Amino acid sequence: MSLPELSTLLELPPPPGSTASGAGDVFVHNADVAKTFQEIADLLEIKGENTFRVRAYRNAARTIEGLASSVQTMIAEHQDLTELPCIGADLAGKIGEIVATGTCATREQLRHELPPALATLLSIPGLGPKRVKLLYQQRNIGSLEQLAVAARAGEIRTIRGFGPRAEQRILDAVEAQLSKSARFRIGTASELAQSFTRYLKAGDAHAEVEPAGSLRRMQDTIGDLDIVASSPRPAALLQRFVDFDGVAEVLSHGPTRASVLLRQGIQVDLRVVPASSFGSALQYFTGSKAHNIAMRRLAQERDLKLNEYGLFSAARRVAGETEADVFAALGMPYIAPELRENRGEIEAALAGQLPQLVTLADLRGDLHAHTKASDGKSSLREMALAAQRRGWSYLAITDHSRQLSIAHGLDSEAVDRQVAQIERINQELHGLTVLKGIEVDINEDGSLDLPDACLRQLDLVVGAVHSGFNLSRDRQTTRILRAMDHPCFTLLAHPSGRLLLEREPFDIDMPRVIAHARQRGCFLELNAQPHRLDLSDSYCLAAKKGGVLVSVNSDAHSRVDFDDLRFGIGQARRGWLEKSDVLNTRGLDELRTLLAATRL
Repeated sequence: MSLPELSTLLELPPPPGSTASGAGDVFVHNADVAKTFQEIADLLEIKGENTFRVRAYRNAARTIEGLASSVQTMIAEHQDLTELPCIGADLAGKIGEIVATGTCATREQLRHELPPALATLLSIPGLGPKRVKLLYQQRNIGSLEQLAVAARAGEIRTIRGFGPRAEQRILDAVEAQLSKSARFRIGTASELAQSFTRYLKAGDAHAEVEPAGSLRRMQDTIGDLDIVASSPRPAALLQRFVDFDGVAEVLSHGPTRASVLLRQGIQVDLRVVPASSFGSALQYFTGSKAHNIAMRRLAQERDLKLNEYGLFSAARRVAGETEADVFAALGMPYIAPELRENRGEIEAALAGQLPQLVTLADLRGDLHAHTKASDGKSSLREMALAAQRRGWSYLAITDHSRQLSIAHGLDSEAVDRQVAQIERINQELHGLTVLKGIEVDINEDGSLDLPDACLRQLDLVVGAVHSGFNLSRDRQTTRILRAMDHPCFTLLAHPSGRLLLEREPFDIDMPRVIAHARQRGCFLELNAQPHRLDLSDSYCLAAKKGGVLVSVNSDAHSRVDFDDLRFGIGQARRGWLEKSDVLNTRGLDELRTLLAATRL
């Protein structure tokens, strides 16, 4: 992927003040606002407040976290925030308060009433709001560390409703959580990186600046941010870097490099090199470590030396100004950052067999989207018009089925009404076809949540697991294979059920699922939500090798969620997927043929 293509995947509008050169620019990121709303929702839930109020904050947080525009910019430009899904006048006012002050009175009041760390206990399996409140009231436990101490001392089992086995499960989960190094989802990391790089470019150091590291490789979670820059005034650029308003702590500050910790808890490292070394530095700091070792070994085999300063023959620099020059001097074409994991990409490059990776522009539509009919935040018409504005040929509406009551799932009669509504809208639209679908729950016995007569009238049936995550590997796999054998089954949604940094994948024999999908003639989803990014990159590659088409879908719950597709495409590229490997790169006619072929 070229640098402009990568920037398109990660692109976010600049926050206000990004053209200023002083140190006083105040940046409030979408991640800050979303985190504040999530904390309010957690604390309200622990207090036992109205569930609708709790849900309002969670929905607002999700909307803001998924925005491709900065709410700070929107406020500065006097845009009406109430036009955003799930944002009413009260929440819009709170967003303005957070942008202006960094917090809001509601959160501070709740923090006064309850320890803010108390909400972290909700991440432990088996600890819902009522149990967290009980732990706090009876044992004054307000953090993961305090919970671990109490569990080791045997104090949890003495609380009514827990017991020794529950205590041990809690302790195991807490210790596993505490042992993890802090990581961030790619959606949060990319927004912070883009804001930071724009800020650096806006100064008077005339800098060329690019994010590197695991973010540039589009990993699903990010440990820290790496930024590579060149400037005729490196000292001025480094000073601007450490003066960034979001910096909580300066970890180091030298003549060519600096490290800071942002208030969100993520470390950012800046390396400044001469323009003649920018390409080699970008290649080096993009990584991965295994890819870099293989590249240096290749250079050594050619009597060359490769490091962050360039590719050298003895003391003479052979290449280094651009990445393409470095690869070319080693006898290979440019390798896209997403492939740089030492998984055969160097060998493929040398053999002229690199894949022509899928791009965001290749998508012709989206096959998984929700509306207000279930748990979506935008109407069917709003979703269709948003898809039409993107130039797509089709959009599948796949609201939840009845079993997912928390999402107000549709029963057969509601499906019939939505089918009629879609048919009316299709008569009005030009250039876009709305496809009739459903995200139907897969029951534990492998049956689907709606009757066959209801499913047969739809263009596609997206099967999904939303419960029973703890089944054994054999039972979970058998459950999904049986569902795929249903004569109306089209597509397996978020196949492993994982929620990044929240819930591990359920135990499933994915190679067996992929092989069965090939035999059955159905498809697998790559869910582009930054919380999911499911399939994993390795299973995307396995699906490609197994001859199973993957559909890169947004799972949009509002019209702004379509922007998440950029992260799904990044994951697809990490999995070596080409345009031909992705179901929804097909035009409407070819897609209809493929969908019809899944019906038995």
